[in-house]
Amino acid sequence: MDIKQFVTDLDLAHEETKRMNCPVCGGIKTFTATNSMGSLLWNCYKATCHVGGQTRIRMSAEDLQKVHSRTKSTESITELEPPPYWTIPTTEDVPSFYRHCDAYNFDPEKIGLTYDVKENRIVYPIYHKGILVDACGKSLSKRLPKWKRYGKSQIPYTYGRDITGTVVVVEDCISATVVGDIGLTGLALLGTNLLDVHRTVISKYSKAIIALDRDALPKLMSMAKELRPIVDSVQVMRLNDDVKYQHPDDMNYLRGEV
Repeated sequence: MDIKQFVTDLDLAHEETKRMNCPVCGGIKTFTATNSMGSLLWNCYKATCHVGGQTRIRMSAEDLQKVHSRTKSTESITELEPPPYWTIPTTEDVPSFYRHCDAYNFDPEKIGLTYDVKENRIVYPIYHKGILVDACGKSLSKRLPKWKRYGKSQIPYTYGRDITGTVVVVEDCISATVVGDIGLTGLALLGTNLLDVHRTVISKYSKAIIALDRDALPKLMSMAKELRPIVDSVQVMRLNDDVKYQHPDDMNYLRGEV
C-alpha cells in the first residue's frame, strides 16, 4: 500500500487531524494523520505496527497568512510581571524553601527560583525568547494543587544550556532542572499530554529522550512514535526512578548523552 498517497488523498485542511482505523494493520482508531505547517504527518500508535512518516506539501496563500498571524500572536506574548509577594527568602524566614533546594542540589539564584509568600510555594520561572511569560509553583505544604500554573500560556518549563542538541522530556520542573544541571535541556510536561506547543519546542532539538513513568510504557511508545517525524532521534528511557531522585544509573545514562 502507498501510505503516502493514502494520506495525501485525505485532503486534510491546514492544522486538521484525522483519527481512524489503520489502513495497514487494521488497528481500531490507532492511525492519525495531520496537516501541520506544510507537512503531512502520520502514525499508527499500535505497538506492533511500524507505520509512520511525513512529507512536505504546498501551503496555500490563506494557510501562510494564518501561520503568519499565529506567529505574530506568539511573538507578542506579554511579559509576566512578578507580583510583590514573590520574594527571595532567607534561610531563617523560610527554611522549607532551602530544604527543597538542598534536596536536589539546586542553586536558587542560578535557576531564578522565588518564593510565593501568599501560597507557600517555590516558584519556577518560565521563559519564552528570554522573556518571563509564566511560572509554575510547587506547594511547600499540603496546599492543593501540588503544582500551580500561574498563567495560561501553555509554554513548557524548560531548563538547560543545550538549546539544539538533546532535550529530555520529564514530568515536572524539578526533574527538568536536574536534567539541565548535567548539561542537557529538560522539558516538563507538568502532568499534561503532549501538546502542540510541546511539539514545537521539541522539534528544535536533534534528539529527544522520553524519561517518564516507566509503568506507562504504552503511552511512552505512542509519544515516541508521535515525535519521530519531527525529531531526528527519539529514545524512550527505562528509568530506575523518577529523574528528580537522581538514581546513579539514570544519571550516568543521561550524562552519556552530553
